[in-house]
Amino acid sequence: MKTFSRWLRNILIFFFTSTILAVVILKYIPVYITPLMLIRCVEQMIDGESPTLCHHWVPLERINHNLPQAAMASEDNLFLKHGGFDLEQIQKAQIEAQEGKRQRGASTISQQTARNVFLWQHRSWLRKGLEAYFTFLIEKIWGKERIMEVYLNSIEMGKGIYGADAVAHINFNTTPDRLTKDQCAYIAVSLPNPLHRDSAHPSAKMKKMHNTIKKRMNQIDQFPRDVCAQ
Repeated sequence: MKTFSRWLRNILIFFFTSTILAVVILKYIPVYITPLMLIRCVEQMIDGESPTLCHHWVPLERINHNLPQAAMASEDNLFLKHGGFDLEQIQKAQIEAQEGKRQRGASTISQQTARNVFLWQHRSWLRKGLEAYFTFLIEKIWGKERIMEVYLNSIEMGKGIYGADAVAHINFNTTPDRLTKDQCAYIAVSLPNPLHRDSAHPSAKMKKMHNTIKKRMNQIDQFPRDVCAQ
């Protein structure tokens, strides 16, 4: 029993030490690769395709200020107010699941960032627990600006396209600091389903959603503009 207790203690010490250290390190260095990027490359090879991974890290000050605003309007309009979790949306999602309605996402930008950088995408209770743990850590250690910077650099924005720089160059032939408000809104519309929504060639439904996103952008709190490209 003592051996088991010592073994368990050592595992827990290693887990908490290594994960906290990883979060601290990634507060200061760019995130060049994520589990999702690797998983997508493997999926492409399984489908007989050449793996495609377009990603280039850019600091937040080189991303147009409309893009974080559009991301919040689409994915998490309380991003600047909550501590990592939108409890109201989580409760609504749970009620809808109990009623047998189509399951929807209730993840905040902080939760999505924690999942993209540290975990896998397949849903399970284990992943949800770890996601909550890493979300808590990045909220406390990184802060909102760093979370948004990592999010906009690591989020999937199309097939093989990850981050603001890649989507700006591939879909709009521009740089992330020169993205227009309309382009940012179309990118935000694509975020919930980037493999089936093309921000460069929006469908009629996407165009309608784009107008809604643009209205929301003016209604929510402004993301600090002094750290973004004007």
